[in-house]
Amino acid sequence: MTERDDVDGIVEQWRRERPGMRPEPMAVFGRIYRLARLVGDEQERTYARWSISRGEFDVLAALRRAGAPYTLAPKALTASLMLTSGGMTGRLDRLERAGLVRRAPDPADRRGLQVTLTPAGLDLVEEAAEAGLAVQRRLLDALPAEDQRRLADLLRTLLGAVTDGGR
Repeated sequence: MTERDDVDGIVEQWRRERPGMRPEPMAVFGRIYRLARLVGDEQERTYARWSISRGEFDVLAALRRAGAPYTLAPKALTASLMLTSGGMTGRLDRLERAGLVRRAPDPADRRGLQVTLTPAGLDLVEEAAEAGLAVQRRLLDALPAEDQRRLADLLRTLLGAVTDGGR
């Protein structure tokens, strides 16, 4: 049994104040929210070394994962990162001003654009991805490798249930 945390206190308060409520899901989601926030803040500090935000890193990483020539349409980026088109435009504007991406007309679609990593963007995302993974590895090392795999499997199952509408 691990040490009690603030989430345990919150769940107990609800049990005390509303005995019929059944607040057990708060024990899971409260911790997921807190972990996401804490890890996100740490990732943000890591990427700040390259003068980019976590959101900007996500754009660069999506382009890098696309493989050479590291090009995607803004619409594909928006869908991949679950952003609004306005949110994506802001990120692309900042990254383009920094010389990390380039926007150009899509030769296959006169109305479309393509976003491509520049050589500087490719170098930056390679370094920043390694640094971000090092942070995640360090934090996950609190769990044995088998527990890390089990946690990933459980979260995959839960995410699938949520994204499939609970079917």
